[in-house]
Amino acid sequence: MDTSIEKQIKEIEDEIFKTQKNKATEHHIGKLKAKMARLREIGEKRKSSGAKGKGFSIKKTGDATVGIVGFPSVGKSTLLNQLTAADSKVGDYDFTTLEAIPGMLKYKGAEIQILDLPGMIVGASKGKGRGREVISAVRSVDLLLLMIDAFDIDHLEHIEKELQIAGVRLNQKKPDVVITKKTYGGIVVNSTVPLTHLDELMVKSIASEFVINADITLREDLTEDQLIDTFAQNRVYISALVVINKTDLVAQDLLKNMISRLHQKRWDVCAISAKNKQNLDHLREQIFLHLRLIRIFMKPVGKKADYTQPMILREGQTVADACRHIHRDFHRNFRYASVWGPSAKHSGQKVGLEHVLKDQDVLTIVVTK
Repeated sequence: MDTSIEKQIKEIEDEIFKTQKNKATEHHIGKLKAKMARLREIGEKRKSSGAKGKGFSIKKTGDATVGIVGFPSVGKSTLLNQLTAADSKVGDYDFTTLEAIPGMLKYKGAEIQILDLPGMIVGASKGKGRGREVISAVRSVDLLLLMIDAFDIDHLEHIEKELQIAGVRLNQKKPDVVITKKTYGGIVVNSTVPLTHLDELMVKSIASEFVINADITLREDLTEDQLIDTFAQNRVYISALVVINKTDLVAQDLLKNMISRLHQKRWDVCAISAKNKQNLDHLREQIFLHLRLIRIFMKPVGKKADYTQPMILREGQTVADACRHIHRDFHRNFRYASVWGPSAKHSGQKVGLEHVLKDQDVLTIVVTK
C-alpha cells in the first residue's frame, strides 16, 4: 500500500483511539471510520493495479470450495490429507505450506474442493507472510475453516482481525441498503425500519465520504460499521466454522470451557484431532451443512430415481436452477416438474420453475419435444 495512504490511515486510527466515544463525538468517529475505509480501498486498488503475478493459481472445481486458514503449524496440511486424497507436505516447523494445496472431499454425493492455504500471521492484511495471496484466495471460497491450536485459542482473534481489515466479513449477511446514485440533489436518507444505531446526520456524514448525490434507503437497523461496509466495494461475506485441533492433548474440562467461550461469541465450533482422525466425520457433516448444500435425486420420466449420483444445489434454489444445472435447453423448453419429498405438499406434486427445492427431493422434469 502507498506509504502516504498508510500514514493517513495510521493518523486516523490514532485519532479514533484517542477520541472518547459519546453522543457528541459519535458522528465525528463515524466519519473518520468511513474515511479510513475509503483510503484502504484506494490503497488496495493501487496495489492491485501495480502488482503482477500475485495470487495462487488454483482453478475452482467441484460443487463448492472451502479454505483452511490458520497460523503456521496448526495442522492444516494434516487435516487436508485426512479429508481428501491430497498430498500436502506436513512438517513440525512453520511455513511448511508455501502454496495453496487443493484436495477434493467427496461427501453425500457432493464434491467439495478443500484448499490448504499457507499460514496466516499478524500483519497478513498488509502483505506479511504471503498474506495478500492468502487473503486473495480466501475471498473466493464458499466456506472458511478457521483452524486454531487448542493451546493457542487467542489466535482466532488475530485471524478475524486480519480478515476484517482486508474487507472479509465472517458469518454476516450483506446489509440491506438501496443506494441510487444521481447527478444532483445531494444525499437523501430514508428508512423502512426504526434506526437505533444511526440517525440521518450520521448516515449523511458517512455517505459523503463515498458519494455526493444519492438516494439512500435503509431496510434494516444497521450499525455505523455495517453502513460503511455498504459503500465500500471490497467487502465479501463468507460463512466460517472454527476448527479446534489437537484436542486429544487437552483435558476435557478445559476443552469444554474453550468451546463454551467460543459459543458465547456466536462461533460454530468443531473440535478435532487431525493427526488421530478424531471427530472428522462430524467435521465433514458440518462442512456440508455450513455450505448449505442439498441433494436432489433425478427421476427420468417413467423410470426409477437415481439415488447414487444426486444433483448438488444450494438451499433456496429452485426447479429453474435444477434445469440450468442440467442444460439451458431444459429451462428454455420446460413444461412442468413433479416433486416427491420434503418440499412437496403431496407425493408427485406438479410444480413450476419457481418451486423451491429441499434436501433429498426427488425431481422429474418434463420438457417439450
